[in-house]
Amino acid sequence: MAAKHILSLEVLDVSNPEILSIRDTSQYTKNLKVDCPELLITVPGFNKPALIKVTEGFDLNITACSLNIQTVSCNSTRALIPDGLYIIRYQISPHSKSYVEYNHLRVTNLMKQYYDKICKLDIEPCEPTSDKKRLIDEMTDIKLYLDAAKSKVEYCMTPQAGVELYNFAKAKLEKITCPTCT
Repeated sequence: MAAKHILSLEVLDVSNPEILSIRDTSQYTKNLKVDCPELLITVPGFNKPALIKVTEGFDLNITACSLNIQTVSCNSTRALIPDGLYIIRYQISPHSKSYVEYNHLRVTNLMKQYYDKICKLDIEPCEPTSDKKRLIDEMTDIKLYLDAAKSKVEYCMTPQAGVELYNFAKAKLEKITCPTCT
């Protein structure tokens, strides 16, 4: 059997809304060359991917500047990286077929809102009142929809279905956190 690289990435779910964390989990064959490893990341709402030069075994915390979302004050401030569907391609030679591509649903900002709401619920180790119980059940449903959205995008390979579930969960959370919002 011919020797070959087994390319693999891990996109970590982080709580910092200013970074996208990606780690190289590939297995490289010693007798095969790695010419020009690079990440191509298409941000939600963008058509052209950001190009990031990398080295074997990278472990990166990517900022909005690296993704070309933020173009000013990159040395002094960091912008938030948006939630949504990211297309992440890792290739080790631009002119070969040695690449791997992933769909990643980033939910960092929405999860921050979710956890902020959980903190405000002041949940205690006793049976809640009926109003609080309804709210807890609603929060449980929202978390399930977010988990389902990530699953649809990252495991089921149905990104549009995942984005729809994400948007549904987001609308449900916004309704809870801001009842007067439309």
